Amino acid sequence: MAALDQCYARRVLPDWVFDEDDRRWMEIALAEAEAAADRGEIPVGAVVVGNGAIIGRAGNRRRELVDPTAHAEVLAIRQAAATTGDFRLNGCTLYVTLEPCPMCIATCRQSRLDLVIWGADDPKAGACGSVVDLAEDRRLGPPLAHRGGLEAPASRQLLKLFFAERR
Repeated sequence: MAALDQCYARRVLPDWVFDEDDRRWMEIALAEAEAAADRGEIPVGAVVVGNGAIIGRAGNRRRELVDPTAHAEVLAIRQAAATTGDFRLNGCTLYVTLEPCPMCIATCRQSRLDLVIWGADDPKAGACGSVVDLAEDRRLGPPLAHRGGLEAPASRQLLKLFFAERR
């Protein structure tokens, strides 16, 4: 547990780093996570914002779609690309309740997002610094800007309750 606390302390940014818009978008991502939990999915939610509007939103749907790639981030990015008619989501920000895994951060990079903001760190599969840092690995191209810790307690609580009910 001490390692998790150290990881958390290292990654969480001060609250003043995030503005009211960031908080509003993350609240919507949290609602997507709650809806995922109601469907029996791991409670992770994501929202893609471009030009001040939601252009993609989703919660995990791996069980429902029988698709290992149906993570909230991937589904929200797919929806955003369909909305804009372009896979390049320049100028867009992804808000997600859990630190993206390697697959999801690669999808973020491939979609050319400007910024990823997440809630809780993922000490098992986090790819923005908790386990590996694929967001900033220059071997994969220009780094992807990212910030963590927004509404982290709420995100962690959703996950904790979900897994407690299943054990």
